[in-house]
Amino acid sequence: MKSDRLKLTLACIGVMGALAGGAAWGQSKPLRVGMTLSDIPTTSGQPNGGFEGYRMTGYTLYDALINWKLDDAKGPSTLVPGLATEWKVDDKDTTKWVFKLRKGVKFHDGSDFNADAVVWNLDKLFKKEAPHHDARQRAQVAGRILSLKSWRKIDDYTIELTTHAPDSTFPYQTTYVFYSSPAQYEKLGRDWNKFSQQPAGTGPFRLEKLVPRERAELVRNSSYWDAKRVPKTQRMILLPIPEPTTRASALLSGQVDFIEAPPPDFIPRLKSQGFRITSNVYPHIWPYFMSFREDSPWRDLRVRKAVNLAIDREGIVKLLGGFAAPAAGAVDKSSPWFGKPSFQIKHDPAAAKKLLAEAGYSGSKPLTLKVMVSPSGSGQMLPRPMNEYIQQNLKAVGINLELVTQDWEVLRNCRRAGAGSPICQGVHGINNSSATVDPFSAFGRIYSSKAIPPKGFNYMHYSDPKVDAIVEKSNNIFDEKKRDQLLGELHAYLVDNAVDVWVVHDVGPRAMSAKVKGWVQVKHWFQDLAPVYVAD
Repeated sequence: MKSDRLKLTLACIGVMGALAGGAAWGQSKPLRVGMTLSDIPTTSGQPNGGFEGYRMTGYTLYDALINWKLDDAKGPSTLVPGLATEWKVDDKDTTKWVFKLRKGVKFHDGSDFNADAVVWNLDKLFKKEAPHHDARQRAQVAGRILSLKSWRKIDDYTIELTTHAPDSTFPYQTTYVFYSSPAQYEKLGRDWNKFSQQPAGTGPFRLEKLVPRERAELVRNSSYWDAKRVPKTQRMILLPIPEPTTRASALLSGQVDFIEAPPPDFIPRLKSQGFRITSNVYPHIWPYFMSFREDSPWRDLRVRKAVNLAIDREGIVKLLGGFAAPAAGAVDKSSPWFGKPSFQIKHDPAAAKKLLAEAGYSGSKPLTLKVMVSPSGSGQMLPRPMNEYIQQNLKAVGINLELVTQDWEVLRNCRRAGAGSPICQGVHGINNSSATVDPFSAFGRIYSSKAIPPKGFNYMHYSDPKVDAIVEKSNNIFDEKKRDQLLGELHAYLVDNAVDVWVVHDVGPRAMSAKVKGWVQVKHWFQDLAPVYVAD
C-alpha cells in the first residue's frame, strides 16, 4: 500500500512539474485541459481512452462522414453532415447506403479528401489483408460499426456502403469512424507509429507536439472546411491528470484552465474562488456488466434482482455532490426508449436479502462477486469512492464484492475480449461506463448475441432469442417513432430481467476558470472544444 501511495505521489509531482512548464510551450493564452485519462489518447485516427479519447483527439483532429450537432445545451444532439454532405438508404435494397462526399476538404498535409481516401481508411480498419491495416485502430472501432459489410467508390465524391442486413441505425455507427490522410502515411514511410507523431486528419485542430503520458499540443487549423468551427484558441494543450484532487489542485493554482470530472468535495471551494462549474444530463449509464457464462452466479434472476435492490443510488448521488441521477435502467426515464418495466429498481435491502435466501445464499454460504474497476477513465465519474460505497451496500445484504482495480485501458481490453477471457483475470463483471446516445450504442452493440466478442461489446456473453429478434426487427424499421416504441419494449424486457446492475447516469461536471469562454455543455458524451478559448 505504501509503495502504491509513493508511486501516486511521484506521478502527481511529475504531472505538476509538466504543468508548471506550460507557459514555455506556446502562446501566452493557450487553453490547457486537464483530462481524467492517464495518457494522451492515440492520435493516428481512431483514439483509445473511450469517449474522452473521442472528445480530445478524435473530433478535434478528425471528422467522420456524419458528425454530431454539439452547439445546443437544451435539446438532444442530432446527426449533422460531416465529411459527407448527404446520405440515403437505397429504396429497393435497404442494405445499401449512398454517401455524397464534401468537396474541397483538405487533410492537414494539404492532400485532398475524396472517395479514394474513404476506401483507403475503411481498408485500413476492416480489411486485414490490406498492407496499411492497423489492428490497434481496428480494435478501437470494430465494436462500434458492426453492420458494415463492404464499401466501394462510385465516383470521386460518392461512395456506397453495404451492411450485412438492413439496419436503420447505420448512420449513427458511421460517426465513430475517422479519416486520416493516405498521403501522410506514405510520406512517413508507411509507419503508423510515425504517423501518430505527425498525424493528418481533416479536423479543426492539428497536432503540433506529442509527449506520451505528459501532454499533447494542438494548434488551430485556420483552413478548416467548416468556418463556424475554426477554433477560437490558437493552441490547446491536453494534459493527462487521472487523480481527481491533483486535477482540481491544478485548476485552483492556475496551471490548467479547464478540467473534467472535478471531485465533489472541491466544488464548493472552486465556486467560492470564482471558478465556473457546468453540467448537463446526457445519454450515459454507470453500470456493472456481469458475465452470463456457465459458471457465473449472475445467470440466476434472483441474484440479479437482489444486487440491483441492494444499492442505495440516492446515497451515491449524495456522495457525488448531486452531480448524478439515479438509474432505473440503461436509459433515463425521459428517454423514448424507457418503456414500462414492471421491475422497479430501487433501494430495498430486505427484498434483496429475501431473494438471496431463495437463491440459496446465507451467512454460512455468502455470495461472492468479483468485479474489475478502474481508478479513472472516460465516463467513469469517481469510480473508487463509488465502488467502495457499493461494496458496503452489498456487504449489508450478505454479498462479498471483491474489487479488482486495473488501469482504464486494461478494463476496456477486458470488455473487448469478453467475460472469461484471460485478460479479465477471473472476474464476474466489469464496471465500464457506457453510452446510450443512439439505438445501436444503447442496445444492439451491448445485448445482441451477434455482438459477443470479438464481434462487438457484448462482454457479458448475454444471449436471448427474444432480445435478438427485437433488435433485428428494430433495425428493419426506418420510421423513428415506430422504432422508439419497439425499443421501449426491449428496454422494459431487459429491466424486468435485471440483465445489468444499472447504478447512476452522469451529468458530466466540468470546472473551469472564469476566463474560459465559448464552452457549451451539450447533452452528449461528445463536446465541441473548437469554440473554447481563454480570454485576456
